[in-house]
Amino acid sequence: MAEPLRIDLWSDVVCPFCYLGSRQLELALARFEHRDDVELVHHAFELDPGATLSLVSLDELLATKYAMPLERSRAMHERLSQQAAAMGLTWSLDRARSTNTFDAHRLVALAATQDLGPAMARRLHAAYFSDGLVVSDRATLDELASEVGVSGSASLWAGDAFADDVRADEQLASELGISGVPAFVVDRKFLISGAQGDDPILEVLHRAWAER
Repeated sequence: MAEPLRIDLWSDVVCPFCYLGSRQLELALARFEHRDDVELVHHAFELDPGATLSLVSLDELLATKYAMPLERSRAMHERLSQQAAAMGLTWSLDRARSTNTFDAHRLVALAATQDLGPAMARRLHAAYFSDGLVVSDRATLDELASEVGVSGSASLWAGDAFADDVRADEQLASELGISGVPAFVVDRKFLISGAQGDDPILEVLHRAWAER
């Protein structure tokens, strides 16, 4: 095939459904006969561009934001953690702290120039949801980049490199009518919104391939 089957994925590294959806995509691709002919491209989407580091727990933030009892927010997060565990992921949401993700998206954009975009995005998700790391801290981002094998991360913080790439991703999402994440666009034709499961994703992959 002349061109790979392209999957464009808009997500945020602090979005639980994005992490679940990304894992569901991995599971779907593992069962896709043409996995070697797939190209995955990550795009930036900030759930809260104005976010700053919060010192309160995600349970408390969710309860305050939606005016719900703390017990309910805890139960919601527990259900998400159970869904993650069912897919082989270990979450520690009690350690996660809401923060800004703009620099993390810049790092993913840098990683993409080294064919490490998906790997960098996966590591950032794990850093936030499993390790309780602050993904706005630049020293932490440098360490994570080193783990993945991305070079040149320290140079990002001296200027605004890849800032335009992040804004371009978000503008494109707006033009496509994408208002929530995760959002998968398969072969520039098929839109999958949300973490629907690996079976529905696999079905779309097969349909996209067949229509070629």
